[in-house]
Amino acid sequence: MNWRKSSYSNQEGGHCLEVAEVVHPEGVRTFVRDTRNRQLARLDFPSPTWTAFLHAVKRDAM
Repeated sequence: MNWRKSSYSNQEGGHCLEVAEVVHPEGVRTFVRDTRNRQLARLDFPSPTWTAFLHAVKRDAM
């Protein structure tokens, strides 16, 4: 699984997320985990749900 770190991460290791997309029989899933607690459980979203969340965040941030 290839995890990508948030583009908002910095070298000081702030509070960041990592995201990975995985193909499952029921479709693509997006996994999200805390970079400081990688051993803990990850969140699991259908990719359309994660995409809708990102669009909503970007819309409200502008």
